[in-house]
Amino acid sequence: MNYSTRSNSIRATRAAFWTGAAALALGLPAAAFAQNADEAQPAADAPAEEDNSGNEIVVTATKREQTLQEVPIAVSVTTQETIERAQIRDLKDLSSLVPSLRIAERQTSANTNFFIRGFGNGANNAGIEPSVGVFVDGVYRSRSAAQITDLPDIQRVEVLRGPQSTLFGKNASAGVISLITQKPKFTFGGNVEASYGNYDAIVLKGVVTGPISESVAVSLAAGYNHRKGYNENLATGVRVNDRNRWFIRGQMLIEPQDSLKIRLIADYSKIDEVCCGVFNAKLGPVTGILLSPLIGGKVNAPADLFANKLYLDTNPTNKIENYGFSGQIDYEFGPMTLTSITAYRKTGLRSKFDIDFTSADLLSGANTSRMDLKTFTQELRLSANFVDRVNVLVGAFYFNEKVDQGGDLTWGTKARPFANTLVQSLSGGAQSIPGLEGLFGALTGNPARYINQFFAAGQRLDEFETMKDENFSIFGQVDFKVADRLTLTGGVNYTNDKKRYTLNVVTNDVFASLNLPALRTAAANAGISQTIGGILGVPGGFASPAQIGAFAAGNPAVFGQIQAGALAQTATLLALKPLQFLPPILGVPNAVESGKTKDDKFTFTARLAYDISDQLNGYVSYATGYKASSIDLSRFSRPFLSDSAALTAAGVALPNQEFGTRYATPESSEVFEGGLKGQWRNASFSVAVFKQSIKGFQSNIFAGDRFILRNAGKQSVWGVEFEGQVKPVRPLTLGLAMTFLHPKYDDFKNSAFGDASGIRPSDIPGFSGTVSADYDHALGNDDHVLFHVDFHHESKVQVIEGLPAFAVTNPATGVVNFQPALDAAKPFTREVNELNASLSYAMSNGLELTVWARNLTDDRYINTIFDSPAQAGSVSAYTNQPRTWGGSVRFRW
Repeated sequence: MNYSTRSNSIRATRAAFWTGAAALALGLPAAAFAQNADEAQPAADAPAEEDNSGNEIVVTATKREQTLQEVPIAVSVTTQETIERAQIRDLKDLSSLVPSLRIAERQTSANTNFFIRGFGNGANNAGIEPSVGVFVDGVYRSRSAAQITDLPDIQRVEVLRGPQSTLFGKNASAGVISLITQKPKFTFGGNVEASYGNYDAIVLKGVVTGPISESVAVSLAAGYNHRKGYNENLATGVRVNDRNRWFIRGQMLIEPQDSLKIRLIADYSKIDEVCCGVFNAKLGPVTGILLSPLIGGKVNAPADLFANKLYLDTNPTNKIENYGFSGQIDYEFGPMTLTSITAYRKTGLRSKFDIDFTSADLLSGANTSRMDLKTFTQELRLSANFVDRVNVLVGAFYFNEKVDQGGDLTWGTKARPFANTLVQSLSGGAQSIPGLEGLFGALTGNPARYINQFFAAGQRLDEFETMKDENFSIFGQVDFKVADRLTLTGGVNYTNDKKRYTLNVVTNDVFASLNLPALRTAAANAGISQTIGGILGVPGGFASPAQIGAFAAGNPAVFGQIQAGALAQTATLLALKPLQFLPPILGVPNAVESGKTKDDKFTFTARLAYDISDQLNGYVSYATGYKASSIDLSRFSRPFLSDSAALTAAGVALPNQEFGTRYATPESSEVFEGGLKGQWRNASFSVAVFKQSIKGFQSNIFAGDRFILRNAGKQSVWGVEFEGQVKPVRPLTLGLAMTFLHPKYDDFKNSAFGDASGIRPSDIPGFSGTVSADYDHALGNDDHVLFHVDFHHESKVQVIEGLPAFAVTNPATGVVNFQPALDAAKPFTREVNELNASLSYAMSNGLELTVWARNLTDDRYINTIFDSPAQAGSVSAYTNQPRTWGGSVRFRW
């Protein structure tokens, strides 16, 4: 069974595009050579707009304005024009143009994972810092609910690859995504856009800008995005994966004098969506119980994985309110510029989703959760240029964030009959829920104690978590021009991070609160007492402890057989532990665990850049990065096993105490890199070769009934990145971007699926690439016909390394065999072949008409898989978005 794309037409399209790509790659040097000849003898009528293509884009990746060719780091820039022509509808669409970047939406509208060069994490848990930092106009966004569609005044998106500690105060160990919007202008202008597409998609957005005085300019942007869901919940009739969001964003630019600039930004946005669809990719034996008439549940058939039909008894809703304010002050005095960026942001998330992903009422109202996030950031930096040979940047960054969240789970009307069927199955028919209630009650001296108490509808778990993260860093970088063409760069960053967190879980789930090992022992002892009492003919049938002791002393061999038999007969009670789904959890802080972490680290950058010629630049660099501890801020948090003795000695350990992780320790990254960039009149390219690694990589894996947060010893990747552009003729621009990656877990002995050392990490394609073409045909009346097409390919990759719930534990020895977990994940692979296109008619009066399509061939694939909750042996999956198309009308003035 293979869930990669299957269409022969897609393969044919792919072959055609990559044949063209090869021609483009081979043609770049020839084009460059031809342009050198042109530069030696320029034509008198050469059009001016051809002189500066591609890399004349001005970027601020190094916190100062440079052209893309001049920047001696691996950075990809996507301009407003490219975003419009490629119809980038969401931030996650950006990966189709930047092959080293992968973006995937998961459980809710707010959960988006960013990966650069295969490294990234951060979604599904508010306590986990992202490895890829997102900045909007210099302001750090600690959570990923940001969309390009909400920024009609976008100027460009810069993707910086590798650690960026000496330039960005909030260190990102894998890379940075920086979104830059246009400043208000002192001339009146703007644009409005209306778009309609399939699934009744309606997008309205626009921006207007202009002066209100000689020294003050303002802009106002707003947008509305609505679309029906492309998935249908057959259990409720509601469409899933819809769009329903709006925003407003205002800016003010104050320039009282040439040396002083003040930029103020305020924004507010709201999302109210039904997201996201989960499908059954493999049916396990337990699924048959859910589908039985007793339970009446339904799930999709794995063969219909891409039919966009699912079954959920609760619609997954997401309500997000997000707003913030920022102020940037730039003051120039002599050769120096002082910059201050102050920002405050608040995000509120309310969500509900069906945690068992079926139409059965196992969890009434499903899982509801809330998160309130408050963030304050302050950055100060001083930059200076001395005699055109030395550029200095020093800065300080302060980050203060407060997280307040909670959630609940409540058993539904089908929980008890479902659990009863599972108990009968696990015990071979020897046990049932009513039988266990009577047995456990009798063992505690009150036979009626648990009657009708196990898995009763309405029993619930409530969780409450808080976290305060306070972080400051001091950073600096110096560029020293050693010679006319040689520049040496050195930088350093010191980061100090403190986190305080609390966890409180309240549960009234009676079954989950039982101490099954103790009850098993009591049941075994009762069996021994009854057996020996029968042998001795004790009145009442049960022998006393003294009688049992005397019998054991006189008949050790027989007693050993009786004891072994009693333990064997009661072993099935321990097999019920997975049904303790809502157990008591030891809160934090407590007598042993303080609920605090403190981390600090120095990181460095060293680089040598050389201008080989006016058209060709090269560099070599070494950089390190750092990410502080991440907290498991959820009901899956458990004390470390190393704290077991101390918790017991302090008397705070729970009777049925479980162990796991409270947090993952820091990540430390490093990258060795060499690059070459070239630009000629009508051609440009950049290539980077690198070896990047992260020690202590923070892995967060879902195992069906819990998330597992652990540190890998070391994960590394070496690779090659290429980006190129050529204009073979004036109206046509061809682009090619490719990334080759070879990742490996160098050391990961305690992964969620055993010792993963030496294996290839999942979800990281060995090759990814995009080939594009833009054709701009000018008509005689100054109107233009614009055509854009791009094809994005990612080679076949296994979507996850293993499925932890498939691991097999030996009941006698406790030894875990993880091979079944690895084998279960192997059939699930992904290969991406997405074709996107747009055709526009741009009139000289500012009116522009566009038809567009994304994923034109309807290439379908799995984004990720996981162990299905409450369905042992089943696998659930998130799938990609199907084909979307539409038309847009835009007017500029």
